[in-house]
Amino acid sequence: MGRKRCVGADCSKMAAGCCGVKKQKLSGSPGSGGPGGTASGVAGSGHCGSDLGIGSSSAVAAGNVNRVNGLNGLGGPGSSSSSSNSNTLSPSSVSYNSTALSPHLSPGSSGSGSGGRKMVVSAEMCCFCFDVLYCHLYGYQPPRTPRFTNDPYPLFVTWKIGRDKRLRGCIGTFSAMNLHSGLREYTLTSALKDSRFPPMTRDELPRLFCSVSLLTNFEDVGDYLDWEVGVHGIRIEFFNEKGSKRTATYLPEVAKEQGWDHIQTIDSLLRKGGYKAPITNDFRKSIKLTRYRSEKMTMSYAEYIAHRQHHHYQNGIGHPLPPYNHYS
Repeated sequence: MGRKRCVGADCSKMAAGCCGVKKQKLSGSPGSGGPGGTASGVAGSGHCGSDLGIGSSSAVAAGNVNRVNGLNGLGGPGSSSSSSNSNTLSPSSVSYNSTALSPHLSPGSSGSGSGGRKMVVSAEMCCFCFDVLYCHLYGYQPPRTPRFTNDPYPLFVTWKIGRDKRLRGCIGTFSAMNLHSGLREYTLTSALKDSRFPPMTRDELPRLFCSVSLLTNFEDVGDYLDWEVGVHGIRIEFFNEKGSKRTATYLPEVAKEQGWDHIQTIDSLLRKGGYKAPITNDFRKSIKLTRYRSEKMTMSYAEYIAHRQHHHYQNGIGHPLPPYNHYS
């Protein structure tokens, strides 16, 4: 009731705002003022994860694709590793499959619509993202076309770093992109062009975690509370104090990881989207909310190396593997 399925062209219009600010302090039961702090979202696409925020004020187009800035963690990127990697590897001849991997499905990621269909997201996608980044940082030709599906999906690529998995970059798009080109593009965009962080370096590779999120099941809802914490991601549209239209989004895992309820999440998202006036119940009711789900896969650099080492020997690749110095 009050729900409208978002399909086809409608979803392509959902290219939205910017996400990601520092972790916010929210009161247990926010009042009309909502959480404090000014918005610090950046134009682009979005991603979310633990301690991430996706908010947005404006949309930045890259070709036909609208980007949204994604997650944000506590503080900036971690310090680089003590030694630079001198050995290199050419991933271009590697097959993409999940042998020798033990990646983790994030809590709440759900690839099933009705009927419990098989998940589309896979460890191969994370491995491909690592290969794309590795080739770029070491000046190799981009890796060859992967074998996983090339169907179009809205997607986000998120990078975290270190033992505490601090956010290092997160950008994505609500416009459905073919996965092969979309993951190539947003791997580098999230690693090098997230305005909250400096471009990623070789020294950081051994401490990275890569997450791929594919967004599904978009539904427009009439009630801003008609979504479930830990299950749905939400995207809001609203008009700010100057009458300008703004958008902001949080991926499904954000509210649960932050320990927020519905009101806290909405208020945080409004602040991320740049709304600075007191937040009243009437204003919350005026926002347009779209809920969605996601499939998410996360892989560490260590798992990536295990996979690459397996295929290095299996396929007779002549280039040495990068040194394994995880968390060095």
